[in-house]
Amino acid sequence: MAKAAILMGSKSDFPVVKPALTVLRKFGVETQVRVISAHRTPDAAHAFAAGAEKEGVEVIICAAGKAAHLGGVIAAYTVLPVIGLPVKTDMMGGLDSLLSIVQMPSGIPVATVGVNGGENAGLLALQILGLKYPEISAKLKEHKKQMAEKIASDDAALQEEIKEI
Repeated sequence: MAKAAILMGSKSDFPVVKPALTVLRKFGVETQVRVISAHRTPDAAHAFAAGAEKEGVEVIICAAGKAAHLGGVIAAYTVLPVIGLPVKTDMMGGLDSLLSIVQMPSGIPVATVGVNGGENAGLLALQILGLKYPEISAKLKEHKKQMAEKIASDDAALQEEIKEI
């Protein structure tokens, strides 16, 4: 079974990561969720990252706001794919978080989704896992097909509405 981890710098970030957890579990991915701070619990961050691969984790989502160093710290200690999920802040609306995650030094990449983009973080993790697990890839193809059908249906309804104007 595919296995992912979702880390957040604070429990208050859970509403942002919940859509990622929901989509991963919907697709049958075993997911662990932890609160680990890059700054307040650096030893725990190091221990988690260093042991994640051995524990069977295959992709890690890291949500953090403000300085948002969690993803970078985790990526420094593992070769697993790390997805940064910037959390919206009061100070800069999440731009501070986004830039902290996306501007990693050469050699330590962190894939990054939009601010508060929990669902996209989960979907990106699924795309990564789908490279190894054909059943996840097949479910993703069906998911995209359903999205396209919904758009086509919405467009057809809109065209009918426009005719009446």
